[in-house]
Amino acid sequence: MSSTWGERIKLSIFGGSHTTAIGVNLDGLPAGEAVDWEQVLVQMARRAPGQDPTATRRKESDEPKVLCGLLNGVTTGAPLCAIIENTNQRSKDYEGLRVRPRPGHGDYTAYVKYGNHHDVRGGGHFSGRLTAPLVFAGAVARQILARRGITVAAHVASIGEVQDVRFDPVFPDPQLMSRLSQEYFPVIDQDAKERMRQVIESARLDCDSVGGTVECIVTGLPVGAGNPMFDGAENLIASLCFGIPAMKGIEFGAGFDVSSRRGSQNNDPFYYDEDGTVKTKTNNSGGILGGITNGMPLVFRAAFKPTASIAKEQDTVDLQTGENVKLVVKGRHDPCIVPRAAAAVEAATCVAVLELLAQSGLL
Repeated sequence: MSSTWGERIKLSIFGGSHTTAIGVNLDGLPAGEAVDWEQVLVQMARRAPGQDPTATRRKESDEPKVLCGLLNGVTTGAPLCAIIENTNQRSKDYEGLRVRPRPGHGDYTAYVKYGNHHDVRGGGHFSGRLTAPLVFAGAVARQILARRGITVAAHVASIGEVQDVRFDPVFPDPQLMSRLSQEYFPVIDQDAKERMRQVIESARLDCDSVGGTVECIVTGLPVGAGNPMFDGAENLIASLCFGIPAMKGIEFGAGFDVSSRRGSQNNDPFYYDEDGTVKTKTNNSGGILGGITNGMPLVFRAAFKPTASIAKEQDTVDLQTGENVKLVVKGRHDPCIVPRAAAAVEAATCVAVLELLAQSGLL
């Protein structure tokens, strides 16, 4: 069960939803990088559970404890390791799920792959709880990127059928990006947020859940980060983002819409701006050409499925008796994970961009 990612910036996440603690080891960070702890806590709070009716009622402070790699608030160049204690577990809610797997969850595949030895409590190592150490890693990476003029922000682009306004992919608003990157449940259009809340509440009252999408944008990237084929910018970002539980799809730039266009509609025309810098008039490519950043904002959207753990009765099987049975999931679960997932998408993007720069010799 490997949970390690990266070549130059190596990320390892450990623990489970109901273990004593969860944590992260971040190897390869440059030495001498100051870390603003208050800003780290801002990012942790954006993902933390129990703070909103749209989220699980489980409450965790989610304050990281650094074990090594940070001295007097500055990175030492050694691996940065931090843990986050789990303090509000209710493991009894998961009794029976070992042999009666939740539809849509990893219970069944884990049962088969790990010979019934996996930790089923709270989803164990498959839980969205593991995004907390990812957000810590991203909070550190974000500050390193900011010193290099690179900014990352995301918003909840949709919940169910309710859509938020999209980012301007050519001239994104820096003030808007700053606001979104500090908020829980970040949206551009506040009216859309209220409609999204209504959709989530309707699903919750129906003992159900609902999915949605997150749109993320990165500005300030230099031209030339990435590679063609297997080590492209899309590849790195997608591979780490898919480590976020419940993420099921990703599209860059205009995404799947390009399949219905002609080249003359989809190509982004080049021009020189007043500073003599090569730009594009549109950004259907999402800031990436041939796997390499082109200097325009990098834009993508990630799709999240509805939470698998729902209180509505579902069909499943009993792996001990070999019978078809009914299942009603107990416990505290998000009716929609997307509002909290926005912070996780930003974090994964920050770490992935740091790795992209390191691999390209641009860090």
